[in-house]
Amino acid sequence: MQSDMNSGFDPARLARIKGWMDQHVSEGRLAGLSVQILRRGEIAFSEQVGYRDAETRIPVTPDTIWRIYSMTKPVTSLAALMLYEEGAFQLDQPLADFLPEFAKATVWKGVGHPLSATEPTHRAITIHDLLTHQAGIVYGDPDGNELERALSSSGLDLNRCCATVADAVDGLARFPLAFQPGSRWFYGLSTDVLGRLIEVVSGRSLGDFLQEHVFAPLGMVDTGFAVPEGKAGRLATLYDCTPTGFVRSAIQDSCIAPVTLESGGGGLVSTMVDYQQFATMLLQRGAFDGGYLLGRKTFDLMVSNHMGGDLASRGQSHFSETTFEGIGFGLGISVMLDPARAKIVGSPGEFAWGGMASTAFWVDPVEEMTVILMTQLVPSSAYTLRRQLRVLSYAALIGDL
Repeated sequence: MQSDMNSGFDPARLARIKGWMDQHVSEGRLAGLSVQILRRGEIAFSEQVGYRDAETRIPVTPDTIWRIYSMTKPVTSLAALMLYEEGAFQLDQPLADFLPEFAKATVWKGVGHPLSATEPTHRAITIHDLLTHQAGIVYGDPDGNELERALSSSGLDLNRCCATVADAVDGLARFPLAFQPGSRWFYGLSTDVLGRLIEVVSGRSLGDFLQEHVFAPLGMVDTGFAVPEGKAGRLATLYDCTPTGFVRSAIQDSCIAPVTLESGGGGLVSTMVDYQQFATMLLQRGAFDGGYLLGRKTFDLMVSNHMGGDLASRGQSHFSETTFEGIGFGLGISVMLDPARAKIVGSPGEFAWGGMASTAFWVDPVEEMTVILMTQLVPSSAYTLRRQLRVLSYAALIGDL
């Protein structure tokens, strides 16, 4: 661990985070985890606790590879905005201009109606709808409504249904939308469709585009949609949460090379070292040592609230990687509006997201800091890890700006 009063943190309070990490491992809630806090360009806290595989007792290390699932979404969204800056499309442009399979999209009439009961869309799905989860494109859910069950039974969770994301998106377009585009916020597969849009516009696979335009410039050498055979030993084991503790998940090898279905909504793996590079670039408003991934005005648009209120006022969702009260949403990332309404410490304007396996990150421009949590426990709602870490991190911050 590194800590320095010059960074504004109290070392004794930072040490509470290590104790919190130890407790989650010793009491059997997590096999292992890694936490890192950066402030003002310096690492203030960096610890790894427990095991990347509990059975072999291989410890978590800084170069452990994690399935980051929906922490892929901010990466894909940023990549789309890079193309937007090149003039490839406008945010209010119809998606069907690039993916014509959505030109005849219809809207399901809702619970109690068969999926064949649909109505025309009031307007076209736009690229902005994809970036803000307002397109009516939802996740499948075996315990959900008729549409969600149908999506789930078709395998449209983008990890087992199709050979490529092109095939998956083509299948998804055959289903009706869950609601009228732009009428509400609902977490779903929109970012996967956005990843396919990047492929069509750029003429490259999503993985190749991200490698050339995001990962290589930032020096993210262990991030991608597939773990090469030579790095497979560094991949953390994925665990499911059960009433008696964590158990090894049946889903383990879907990210081992070769991977042909590159999910822009949840397919990336990364390390703490790599994702810190991405988070630091966000803290610097799109800048990195070699230049800019985004211009500052585009970046500011990305992290502005596009909801007109908080997510609680926009219909919410039965699943998300954020809470809803006091939280808005930008272009691919959540935005803190009001910590008091969110009932958690933080700063207005901070932005964040997490992943299905309980990973999380947030960037606080006011405090000039980033916080990253890596672990591998499904679902992310099993414990309030993110809120716990948020309280511990901000409680250690005692120095003035």
